[in-house]
Amino acid sequence: MKIVRLLVILGITAFLLLPFKAAKANPLGTVDIADSSLGAYSEATVYGGGYAGQGLYTGVYMLDKTSGTDAGTLWANGPVPGFCIELEVPAPHAPTTYDVINVSESYLGLLNESMGSDKSNYLSELWGRYYDPSWADGSYTSADNNAAAAFAAAVWEVVYEDLPASTFDWDVTSDGTPGIPGFSTASVDYAVANAWLASLDGSGPMAELAVFAGEGSQNYLVAVPEPTTMLLLGVGGLVGAMRRKKRMA
Repeated sequence: MKIVRLLVILGITAFLLLPFKAAKANPLGTVDIADSSLGAYSEATVYGGGYAGQGLYTGVYMLDKTSGTDAGTLWANGPVPGFCIELEVPAPHAPTTYDVINVSESYLGLLNESMGSDKSNYLSELWGRYYDPSWADGSYTSADNNAAAAFAAAVWEVVYEDLPASTFDWDVTSDGTPGIPGFSTASVDYAVANAWLASLDGSGPMAELAVFAGEGSQNYLVAVPEPTTMLLLGVGGLVGAMRRKKRMA
């Protein structure tokens, strides 16, 4: 118990000392990946995230991993399913070296800020509750494509919108964030996406996630292979989870 309290204190101290928007992610390792194909997906017209009515592939991106270092070796070489979280940046079609970072430290240039622990926790619960591995198994029904697209839209809603007062206020069909950021689309099963978002109350299963972050290339949200430890979440993730539990109580 004393160790946990010490970790929390250290995490809070680090959080207060570092300017949040200027915080630099600490790479946990690297992976060499290329965007090779698509899993389950459909095409959606997207507003926000740097676009004003752009048709985008919306769903699972299959990344071809060829090598890795440190934490990057947790993923076997071969296909790794992920979801793009940086809409305005191109995907890498040739092998590119990416940093493996904590989700909370993922920096988005369009927003001029890092993801933060609250959004990281929402994404973890969204993945833990609703991600379906069959979306990346190579054989997809129309239902798979629709569900994967709804999931991707929910991810973009969390990433690009300001945090709402209530998860019931999230709506993938409405851009509720002033300025260039924000997100909306009416080209997916928005009823499903909104229902998934509204259910995020901190009581669901939490997936262990990471971000593959590439300078000048598309960033990807990926699941950490099991079995692993929670080390990738770091002290910041622990502090964020405890804050969220306290706030919900």
